[in-house]
Amino acid sequence: MSASAQIGVTGLAVMGRNLARNFARNGYTVAVHNRTAAKARALVDEFGDEGEFVLAETAEDFVAALERPRRLVVMVKAGEPTDAVIKEFAPLLEPGDMIVDGGNAHFADTRRRERELREQGIHFVGTGVSGGEEGALNGPSIMPGGSKESYDALGPMLEKISAKAADGSPCTAHIGPDGAGHFVKMVHNGIEYADMQLIAEAYQLLREVAGYSPAEIADIFRTWNTGRLDSYLIEITAEVLAHVDAATGEPFVDVVQDQAEQKGTGRWTVQIALDLGVPVSGIAEAVFARSLSGHKDLRDASRGLAGPKAEPLAKEEAAAFADQVEQALYASKIVSYTQGFHEIAAGSDEYGWDIDLGQVSAIWRGGCIIRAAFLDRIRAAYDARADLPSLLADDGFAREIGEAQDDWRAVLVAATRQGVPAPGFAAALAYYDALRADRLPAALTQGQRDYFGAHTYRRTDREGSFHTLWGGDRSEVSA
Repeated sequence: MSASAQIGVTGLAVMGRNLARNFARNGYTVAVHNRTAAKARALVDEFGDEGEFVLAETAEDFVAALERPRRLVVMVKAGEPTDAVIKEFAPLLEPGDMIVDGGNAHFADTRRRERELREQGIHFVGTGVSGGEEGALNGPSIMPGGSKESYDALGPMLEKISAKAADGSPCTAHIGPDGAGHFVKMVHNGIEYADMQLIAEAYQLLREVAGYSPAEIADIFRTWNTGRLDSYLIEITAEVLAHVDAATGEPFVDVVQDQAEQKGTGRWTVQIALDLGVPVSGIAEAVFARSLSGHKDLRDASRGLAGPKAEPLAKEEAAAFADQVEQALYASKIVSYTQGFHEIAAGSDEYGWDIDLGQVSAIWRGGCIIRAAFLDRIRAAYDARADLPSLLADDGFAREIGEAQDDWRAVLVAATRQGVPAPGFAAALAYYDALRADRLPAALTQGQRDYFGAHTYRRTDREGSFHTLWGGDRSEVSA
């Protein structure tokens, strides 16, 4: 087989198939391969008129079809299936060739694979791809890691197939070495969890406290989507809430079981944040909310517990409350992104990636699930001050969240009085209040730790570590 394909895709489930079609639609000759050859043949038979495809039924034919340096995109399940594909193809490649992992791999696996393949002269490019099957076909947000050399050869192709922001910029860029791309994609998904949880809490408050129907809430979300909350998730939320189930005539949201599932990237975000010592309480609450929703037996056993039942507000009060919920949602959203970018910065420092946070926000403006209008402002904040310690240190965001806080607090008071859970809103406000506090109760915590474990503490009036000899004359000693 002659080497005529500029890129190849192996693993032709929905994401892989659509990514291959995207490359072909953009003028590239694409080699296609699947463990089950029938899938590759079906793709060529059904979509062959969209561009140039080269059908490869064996691993050897697939590699032989690729021009040097070979660009081999792997779109299989994360974990052992990815390792199996690498083990199959790496011996067939030559120094300078590259394997591009477009799955949702754990960044630690990506670091390992990059290190192992680098020893063979092969570039391993861990690449986050966001946008689902529609994005894969029409333009996703793409977050490639790996070597700068690999991006020089691969980047122009990714830029061509990626989503484009409103200003025409491609929604992709070289994120950093080894696992940087998959790390950023992981945090993207964590922010996505938080965003979805906050939107869901806003919906429940509007329904149970304000007394609006799903169709009425859909209209409210459509209005919000014309302002500062303009985003893909707000847009689709309105569509979901407006949908009526064909079988029952009931609102679609009322016939769906209230048990949310997850694939793991949100959990990874929280787990790694714990390792890095970064507080991502909003993301964590979103993960825990999904987990709690799935414990049906626990929830069934607890439904009779004492507590208030929500009583809908009068019409005029409901409209005012909806405005307050918008403020709370926007302020909590700022906190979620603040926590996510803090984790990216901490990971970048820990692993020496030198990630450009402004660039990350820029490539999230199109294609990805969390694409939102206010990402332009996040990019501008980091472009203006590369060492910005927090989005809350930006004058614009600090002013907006300050203006929102009275309504934010009022919403949480109403939620508490009415017995409507709002863990995402509450966690976001607690984070905000903790950051602005003059003193935190951690001083007492340190005293407790010193008492039972001689863990020492630092003083406010002089340098050094100290320990109190508890139980006797309680004298203080330097540690």
